[in-house]
Amino acid sequence: MITYTEQTRVLVAVDCIIFGFDGEQLKILLIKRGFQPAKDQWSLMGGFVEANENLYGAAERILYQLTGLKDLYLEQLKAYGSPERDPIERTISVAYFALIDINKYKTQISDSYHAEWFLINEAPSLIFDHDLMVEEAKKRIRYKAALHPILFELLPKKFTIPQLQNLYEQVYNTKIDNRNFIRKVNSTDLLIKLTEKDKSNSKRGAFYYTLDKNKYKAKFQSFLNFIPNPEHLISM
Repeated sequence: MITYTEQTRVLVAVDCIIFGFDGEQLKILLIKRGFQPAKDQWSLMGGFVEANENLYGAAERILYQLTGLKDLYLEQLKAYGSPERDPIERTISVAYFALIDINKYKTQISDSYHAEWFLINEAPSLIFDHDLMVEEAKKRIRYKAALHPILFELLPKKFTIPQLQNLYEQVYNTKIDNRNFIRKVNSTDLLIKLTEKDKSNSKRGAFYYTLDKNKYKAKFQSFLNFIPNPEHLISM
């Protein structure tokens, strides 16, 4: 068996950044790290890649082991390879992120590692370079959401236009003109208006909508400029 005996050993890990929306608030899922260093400190869901699995498979396995979540759409963010990022041993981490409807998955979440949802702007400091991963994931999502309808992954099966606008405002950390937003939404032709109304906030109520899944798939690559000039909002 041929081995690279003269090469330096480097470990490979994956870290998962899970963003969720509960219908009102944008949140991030964190856990208490279960081993040293930094045991019991808040962390992303992470672990080492095993010899017989690919990166995506490792991310799915680790996420399920630590939180109980499975069957999520995970997208690779980037690799983090600073020599000093892990104080124990040289470790390269490949980060993934996901967007989920919290209410859809809340019964799956395990308490084994104290997985907990935090408001996106009130999350505690994280270990190693995990804060950097979160910030760069937020920037990626803001940019992609301006070009593709990825934020619909965070919404329940039926939702109102105010809920949708609230979600976009929280993702971009900015106020969006209501009339312009409604015009943009209607122009996408992605939503199906239901007869049912949400009257929890007013007697008049707001109509529920649902996503047209066929049009969602067909228009995913042509959902351009929903948020104009997204580069101006990237650093927020």
